[in-house]
Amino acid sequence: MNLLSRIRLKLSAFKLFTARAWTLSAPYFKSEDKWKARGLLLAIVLLNLGAVYMLVLLNEWNRVFYDALQNKNAAVFWTQLGRFTYLAFAFILIAVYRFYLTQLLEVRWRAWMTTHYLRRWLADQAFYQLELARFTSPNLGSANTLIAARTPDNPDQRIQEDINLFTSYSISLSMGLLNAVVTLVSFVGILWTLSGAFAFTLGGTSYSIPGFMVWMAVLYCVAGSVITHYIGRPQIRLNFLQQRYEADFRHHMVRVREYSESIALDQGEAVERMHLDTRFAAVLANYLKLIKKQKNLVWFTNFFGQAAVVFPFIVAAPRFFSGAIQLGELIQISSAFGRVQDSLSWLVDNYSSLAAWRATTDRLTSFEDNIAAVAQARQAQAETNLEANSEHPLAATDTLAVSGLRVALPTGATLLSDVSLQAGPGQSVLVKGPSGSGKSTLFRALAGIWPFATGQTHLPANAMFIPQRPYFPDGTLRDALAYPQPAAQYSDEALGLALADALLPQLICRLGDQDAWSQKLSGGEQQRLAIARVLLKKPAWIFADEATSALDEAAEKTLYERLLAQVQRARGTLVSIAHRPAVAAFHNRLWEFEKQPDGSPALYQLNERRE
Repeated sequence: MNLLSRIRLKLSAFKLFTARAWTLSAPYFKSEDKWKARGLLLAIVLLNLGAVYMLVLLNEWNRVFYDALQNKNAAVFWTQLGRFTYLAFAFILIAVYRFYLTQLLEVRWRAWMTTHYLRRWLADQAFYQLELARFTSPNLGSANTLIAARTPDNPDQRIQEDINLFTSYSISLSMGLLNAVVTLVSFVGILWTLSGAFAFTLGGTSYSIPGFMVWMAVLYCVAGSVITHYIGRPQIRLNFLQQRYEADFRHHMVRVREYSESIALDQGEAVERMHLDTRFAAVLANYLKLIKKQKNLVWFTNFFGQAAVVFPFIVAAPRFFSGAIQLGELIQISSAFGRVQDSLSWLVDNYSSLAAWRATTDRLTSFEDNIAAVAQARQAQAETNLEANSEHPLAATDTLAVSGLRVALPTGATLLSDVSLQAGPGQSVLVKGPSGSGKSTLFRALAGIWPFATGQTHLPANAMFIPQRPYFPDGTLRDALAYPQPAAQYSDEALGLALADALLPQLICRLGDQDAWSQKLSGGEQQRLAIARVLLKKPAWIFADEATSALDEAAEKTLYERLLAQVQRARGTLVSIAHRPAVAAFHNRLWEFEKQPDGSPALYQLNERRE
């Protein structure tokens, strides 16, 4: 590939990146908060312009002040000291409010983006779909393959940390670039005027270069920027990986905390320590690579910056010693050269920040792409199901009906094919089959959350599912029991009655206690609390997935009697997954998973029988 092709490729990549960065940035400034956002941004821009103007005034002040020193003019000296007082005060005032408004815009922008992405991540079970897509086979096709190909790691870290870094870097770098451009425009004329022409003779011919200091500054900074890019370029990938490894390490520590009891019972401390050490080793290894690359860049940038301090004096010294300019003009030339050099060296000074911003932007844009792909896939699935149901209505609203259902695994294997089922009010259905045959996956398909299912399904309204591992938020027991509805919707009497009916009378006095209930309650207590939640809300249809597997037979019998009485009162149906023979007594129909012969289109077939 020749040089021109490489340049075109880099320009194309740069255009794509800036377009994606703008896609992330623009929604906030077009949102319901747009006028406050635009007002803050305008104020920050004006303050930055004011700061540059103050630098121009201070540059002029340098010339007059140092000339007064050289000429021993006491009157001008004291006058300029007084002038410096209000110039410095104005500069300080601008700097303080520029900092304050910049931080305020960062906070508001971060708050809006965090709310925006949390809403989208939690909408339509996107958080669940993204986790499933990490195990999706590329053989499945459709939007699921697109999601799986670039499923984001650690979405919590992207929302919490990457958004914070993105807003911070976006504002600081954009305002820094604005400052650099305005400073360059403001001081390049001053430097051009002060530097004069550089005359020399070559081959008997005299040449004169006007604005010599300007050209020297441009040459100095262009060379520095090119060298900086090649030295610092590896930092982009290393920053991306560093954020990923840090998030993986933190995520595993959270898992140790969540499963602390199980790990302690298994005496798995050594294994978890090994896993944490492995993840932390990845953090350290990548960080050491990063700081080595940063060290190389720091070597160059410090050399570049120190050389820039004396460079203008070296170039302008002959004119000063010849008497062409005075000390004040020499200081003004040095100051103007410094400002022009700083402006042109913006890339050199900010390369590490640009690398971190690039990595953060890439992580957020990939997260955005995956959320959008999930939403698109869910919308397409909903439209397909709606069209199929409108053409072939399945059943009345109070009937569970399935037709032509195909359920696949994330690996691409077909679990069930062409399944048709129906259950009406007053019936109770037991789902049986070998462990791992897909009974819980069938429930997920009926609930409409399994993305690898096609066909017609109709789930009656007022249905509740009891999963194998119920979720209880940290907080009060009252909130855990009422979840996901607000606890204020239920009286303490109703909450207490539900606990008593679920054989948890000892917890009635703890409704106001705050705790991590998933860790503090035993497996049997958690199952009873999940059943208490159902008894509190009184649904007509109950889908119980091994809901009493941790209970003794007497407790199981009592709770199933109460669940069955609940659906009978509400004229609904109880559908259970269970292995214990005693549970079968509470059901009058059977859906049984049976292994199919090798070479069949599906792993299992689902047979419907009466008990």
